[in-house]
Amino acid sequence: GEALKVNQELNCVTDFIHGCEDQLQKLKKQKAKGLLYGIPISIKDHINCKGHISSAGMVKFLGQVKEEDSVIVQVLKHQGGIPFVKTNIPQTMINYDCSNPIFGQTLNPLNPQKSPGGSSGGEGALIAGGGSILGIGSDVAGSIRLPSSFCGLCGLKPTGNRLRYIPTSVLFFHPPWRLQRMLGPMARDVDSLALCMKALLCQEMFQLDPTVPPIPFNEQVRLRGTPM
Repeated sequence: GEALKVNQELNCVTDFIHGCEDQLQKLKKQKAKGLLYGIPISIKDHINCKGHISSAGMVKFLGQVKEEDSVIVQVLKHQGGIPFVKTNIPQTMINYDCSNPIFGQTLNPLNPQKSPGGSSGGEGALIAGGGSILGIGSDVAGSIRLPSSFCGLCGLKPTGNRLRYIPTSVLFFHPPWRLQRMLGPMARDVDSLALCMKALLCQEMFQLDPTVPPIPFNEQVRLRGTPM
């Protein structure tokens, strides 16, 4: 309900992920509770969710409904998280704003006259506006860090290959520069980022994608105040 209200004001959601209530009921019956049990999680538009499109703001991808969840969505669900919305991005995601011809312009909740940043701008706007408490964005050259900064949030671009980076519909986007494309969490505080990383760096992730180094999250390193 809150996400709907925020979306009406900021235009930050591209789709509502069906089956959320069914997933929650299924989770309640399971004995083992994951680290993200019952937490609604917003997902950047280009991350594949079964039964939904990953448009990247481009008309050519509107008819391509995905047949399976991406690895990161599978792991979030395994840990009890509930992906519930997909969020807006700039067309092709190569922009520090957040606008495309399909879903239009996303606004900054702190000042609707301003941009929320990009390319994970829908995530930034939704979380800062109070419609989500945890989201998954992606970052090549600032796409998590910029909207986090513009919207007053915390965000993390993990070390390259630390998490599974999903293959997407956006096959044309292969940056010529040597920067790692990474998925990462966005939230209102650092503790939420740490919890999300701890949940994602689990055996399920390592089994689903053997290219991810099987190194769990190191809580002691974080508590020492050195980089995660």
